[in-house]
Amino acid sequence: MSIENRYEFLYYVAYTDCNPNGDPDMGNAPRIDPETMQGYITDVSVKRRIRNYVELAHGDEPGMGIIIRQSSNINVAIGEAKVAAGVEDNAKTKDAVYAGRKKACELYYDVRTFGAVMSTGPNAGQVRGPVQLSFGRSLDPILPLDISITRMAIASGDTLAEAEKVEAETEERSLRTMGRKQFIPFGLYEFRGFISANLAAETGFDDEDLRILFEAILNMYENDHSASKGQVSIVSPLILFRHDGTDSDLVQRKKQAKLGCAPSHKLFELVKVQKKENVDHPRSYRDYEATIALDKVPKGISVGFQSNPYGEISWNKLPEDEWLTLE
Repeated sequence: MSIENRYEFLYYVAYTDCNPNGDPDMGNAPRIDPETMQGYITDVSVKRRIRNYVELAHGDEPGMGIIIRQSSNINVAIGEAKVAAGVEDNAKTKDAVYAGRKKACELYYDVRTFGAVMSTGPNAGQVRGPVQLSFGRSLDPILPLDISITRMAIASGDTLAEAEKVEAETEERSLRTMGRKQFIPFGLYEFRGFISANLAAETGFDDEDLRILFEAILNMYENDHSASKGQVSIVSPLILFRHDGTDSDLVQRKKQAKLGCAPSHKLFELVKVQKKENVDHPRSYRDYEATIALDKVPKGISVGFQSNPYGEISWNKLPEDEWLTLE
């Protein structure tokens, strides 16, 4: 059964001496808002890491395939979904397209979660996913830096013999190359997400899919360290807003839980993160104060906190030893 509650969530990520999300049109420099100098990170970047984690941790489980995989052809996956649905991969009737669409939701986690455009090639239509993410944005201006780096080796020669000849005939001081590295000293970014119970009913996104989504978010950076993203840490618990409804009539309350009991921006405003007064140039998330006003939560909303990717969600109670505190 698909989830029956609407959710919003947010979390905070600290980026230290790394490139949060390079822009290929700008020499891979960190993405930045030119008016405010705040850094931003695309939703596509975050979804890529969620997909990578799900494929790594759950890829061998039924229904946990990933349709948007690195260096792949999505039309192959679309065709496989239609064949698995018992229709010809080249059938373009409404029933055939719908059958492929339904089977793709069953087979691929990212289709159930984020949706997909599958109207290419074999054609399995389009799916609007229940989980959507906003761009991540730094709380303060960031300082993009571009420095020179040296690699103590070169890459020359198309064959082993050619490479050996180049190495033998080249002076030692020339057997190295120069490069560039783009990074920021520090940035604390906020990320927001939205989960629609109504769209979940269309894709079959259920409670187990939801649990895996939260697990993936909390674990995705721990399994994605690289030269450009060496120090990336989710420094807050995953803060969840679940819509439960307020009506005494159970049918009406269930409807409210799906549609929501408060605007998402009002819920996000309950969390406040700002620099400490004596800090001019933050270099740690500890240079910020983070509070949440649990006493101002609208009726019909439950607030949850999850720090352990495999642990339980703490509902309506702030866990101890957290950076986040009560206002």
